[in-house]
Amino acid sequence: MARALLQVVLNAVALLITAYLVPGVEYAGGIGMLLLAGLVFGLLNLLIKPIVTVLSLPAIVLTLGLFFLVINGAMLWLAAGLVPGLEVTGCFPAILGGLVLAVFNWIVRAFERK
Repeated sequence: MARALLQVVLNAVALLITAYLVPGVEYAGGIGMLLLAGLVFGLLNLLIKPIVTVLSLPAIVLTLGLFFLVINGAMLWLAAGLVPGLEVTGCFPAILGGLVLAVFNWIVRAFERK
């Protein structure tokens, strides 16, 4: 339970950083909206992303893994469609935002204890 709550908070922080760094990714609201967006983004990554990844395996192999950026962008775009107050204004901001989210998660996981 504590791990799930920590993941929601980390997703919210990642979305805040993404909105700050990437033009075209914006949020309106406070911490509650960010936590809701972090929850939705985490659920999408848990439930939808594995299915999309399996269906996209040929594209992932052909691009040597770069298609993961498109998948991350699609998850961000889908989260923006589901959460009022989170907005992604195009495909390029979604992909760049997905890259920022992936780098943030990579850094967090590097400091995680096994």
